[in-house]
Amino acid sequence: MSDTTTDNSTQTGDDQDLGAAGSQLSTAPVEDSPSPDLPSLGVIGWARWFWRQLTSMRVALLLLLLLSLAAIPGSLIPQTGINEAQVADFRERHDVLAPVYDKLGLFNVYSSVWFSAIYILLFVSLIGCIVPRTWQFVGQLRGRPPGAPRRLTRLPAHTTWRTSADPEEVREAALALLRKRRFRAHAVGDAVAAEKGYLRELGNLAFHLALIVMLIAFAWGQLFKSEGNKIVVEGDGFSNTLTQYDDFKSGNLFTNDDLEPFSFDVEEFTGTYERTGPNRGTPRTYETEVTYTEGADGEEKNALIKVNKPLEIGDAKVYLVSHGYAPVVTVRDGKGEIVYQDAVPLLPLDNNVTSNGVVKVLDGYRNPQGKKEQLGFQAFFVPTFGGSASGTMLSQFPALDYPVLALNAYHGDLKADSGIPQSVYQMDKTKMKEFKDADGELLKKLLTPGETMTLPGGAGSITFEKDIKEWAGFQVVQEPGGGWALGGALAAIGGLAASLFVQRRRVWVRAVRGDDGVTVVEMAGLGRSESAKVPEELGDLAGILYERAPGAPDGTPEDPGTPEASGITTSTDTDSQAVPAEGAEQQ
Repeated sequence: MSDTTTDNSTQTGDDQDLGAAGSQLSTAPVEDSPSPDLPSLGVIGWARWFWRQLTSMRVALLLLLLLSLAAIPGSLIPQTGINEAQVADFRERHDVLAPVYDKLGLFNVYSSVWFSAIYILLFVSLIGCIVPRTWQFVGQLRGRPPGAPRRLTRLPAHTTWRTSADPEEVREAALALLRKRRFRAHAVGDAVAAEKGYLRELGNLAFHLALIVMLIAFAWGQLFKSEGNKIVVEGDGFSNTLTQYDDFKSGNLFTNDDLEPFSFDVEEFTGTYERTGPNRGTPRTYETEVTYTEGADGEEKNALIKVNKPLEIGDAKVYLVSHGYAPVVTVRDGKGEIVYQDAVPLLPLDNNVTSNGVVKVLDGYRNPQGKKEQLGFQAFFVPTFGGSASGTMLSQFPALDYPVLALNAYHGDLKADSGIPQSVYQMDKTKMKEFKDADGELLKKLLTPGETMTLPGGAGSITFEKDIKEWAGFQVVQEPGGGWALGGALAAIGGLAASLFVQRRRVWVRAVRGDDGVTVVEMAGLGRSESAKVPEELGDLAGILYERAPGAPDGTPEDPGTPEASGITTSTDTDSQAVPAEGAEQQ
């Protein structure tokens, strides 16, 4: 049996049949050679040229790169759809840049004209790439591998030997062997043609189809998504209606009817923290027990919502995103009548839950003169006070070890009836007056649970109750394209892996009877690109086929009679005229 030979020399002969054998190892469209005398393109010609450029693979990759670069400003610059407060703060601090960013749409990158243009062009380019390649690939699947070239020894990897077996027996053995190795094989004349590695092109097409699915899912999700935030104190509840949200944003095609019908009550929030070591104060447990119902008449169910473990109800997901404290305060008028009693959620300022907020008494209060007035209290709260020696209202630990509430008192008009929406965590002081202490300064006091601050002139009092509740911040998200985007991403990874690691290759086995009556067997392999895998696989196949059709007993030095004597090796034959895979494709 002769050596399995790999020859990388260029073609110098005129074997035109290698064109059929080596072509169509890829579904890439074949470009026609340009004519030396090109006529004027005209409008239709330029339109065709533009379409061919847009649907080329290099332009698709360029647009994909541009889309990735275009998304960078969205992560570096505050976005109005994510945090309008940060955008407003950026405008105040950058008087020159803010107008420029507005004109360029950098405060709303993902809805800007230029980002949408890149997105749509990429979508069209991918479709234009995939459609013709898909039809070509389907045509290759419906067809059969082409017949063997006249001279198999001209291919990059080949081997030959003489055997006493009949040619028909060799071809039948080769056909069975190749099919067992999952080749698509059939007999063509005096040879067997086989092909393998269709997963490469299938993976390539799957990768691009997955990109289209991801683009559609992203667009669908942006158009129909909704996202709202709500702070709920222990013992209170939430119903998934638009008026219940603290803030809410949605896609352009989202309607209120798309909200998933459900409600839930917060039973208890549990938070534990690391007490010692370098991670002191780091949360160890964040979880909320809720009782929820689906629909108007749904059955009550219990659930435990944790960080990164949301409650899923239909298409909606309820995430636990924040936590804080809600001190219970009681406000009385000058006659001792309770005019306000409730838990007041305060917003945390740092990791140790130093918090601030306001207490607003809008109705039911009358001043000592009997006139209706409104009360406002600026509140600062620390769950673990550092003591008077610390000199600041900064919490030393996030747990309720030493809670202290600091209050400043005001009276007047909170402008709640002006028709302008107000934040429940801020107070408009333009029409408010300060309560003064004995020194004529703003009345303020540090309170521990159970203590009371008395307002001057018989104006009433405010008590910091011993019951301190906690609140949980929830984010309710509905994004219908999330599952499709995830599936597309997984399919893209699988398709890319197949297109990178699977090689499309063909194998031919010819068996003919020589003039001396001995059968001559020729085997050759051809891949889309030069790779050691083709000659290795060919050597493996040749070794198995040699066992079924061993060398002739009267072997010559050029044709040893046993595989042990010859072996199956890979060498460089400089005398033969081999054609690399790329050259064969151009025949």
